[in-house]
Amino acid sequence: MVKVLVSDPISERAIEGLKNLGCEVYIKTGMDKEELMNTIGEYEVIIVRSATKLREDILSKAKNLKLIIRGGVGLDNIDLEAAKKLGITVKNTPSASAISVAELAIGMMFALSRRLSEADRSMKDGKWEKKKFKGTELYGKTLGVIGLGNIGIEVCKRATCLGMKVLGYDVVKKENLPEGVTQVNMDELLSNSHIITLHVPFIKEVGAVIGEKEFEKMKDGIILINCARGGVVDEKALLKYLKNGKIKAAGIDVYETEPPTFREFIEMDNCLCTPHIGASTKEGQDRVGDEIVKIVEEYIS
Repeated sequence: MVKVLVSDPISERAIEGLKNLGCEVYIKTGMDKEELMNTIGEYEVIIVRSATKLREDILSKAKNLKLIIRGGVGLDNIDLEAAKKLGITVKNTPSASAISVAELAIGMMFALSRRLSEADRSMKDGKWEKKKFKGTELYGKTLGVIGLGNIGIEVCKRATCLGMKVLGYDVVKKENLPEGVTQVNMDELLSNSHIITLHVPFIKEVGAVIGEKEFEKMKDGIILINCARGGVVDEKALLKYLKNGKIKAAGIDVYETEPPTFREFIEMDNCLCTPHIGASTKEGQDRVGDEIVKIVEEYIS
């Protein structure tokens, strides 16, 4: 019988699905590093989200581990090289949460364009500042989508339905893009977009995709959205350009350190921040769970 360690929360549907496969499922969330190192050696499969960090020192203790499943897209919390050396297979669920993350990105575009969080705070303070919160429409604006994977494509689909012109950038030439989406180079996207949203992984060797050089190439007064990974936007550069108005507003769901330790940009009125909730919908979590169960079923068979 396969012993499965669930070290980050997953849906109840996934737990039941794993048990129905005949797995011994052990739920031990919130472990610190020492506890995880002392525990991981007992299990053949471990299921993580983003909280659990599987670095080389931890994986070296995983004497029975054969499979790591990351419920989600990014794999930056897993030492892939160490896993490969140890013969441990690493899988993720890249498409399961795509709609949830895409909807959050679109929601942030609406909220920032119409200054909803600022207007809400003003109302809660007992004010009536109707003239202060003049917004802008999304209709007719140019959206730049950096990263044309599963999530980026879902954003493109929704943006074209809103009457936006969509420019996409990806390191790989993409075929069969949704109607109304034009793939361009990075400079074209940066200089022509009114709103930019990122949907790319964080690659340590590459670092920030958006830093001072990229900010300088953007239009004045753009909106920036990051629901991708912490680190793909240079947070100190973001603060600088939020302060000087180059960036009219930003929507940020992910951070270089989570919980964030650098908080100055979070305190800005023109920055809408959420605690890494992009995939946190019931439907998204159920789809992630279903993919996890499918991966385990394939592994067993």
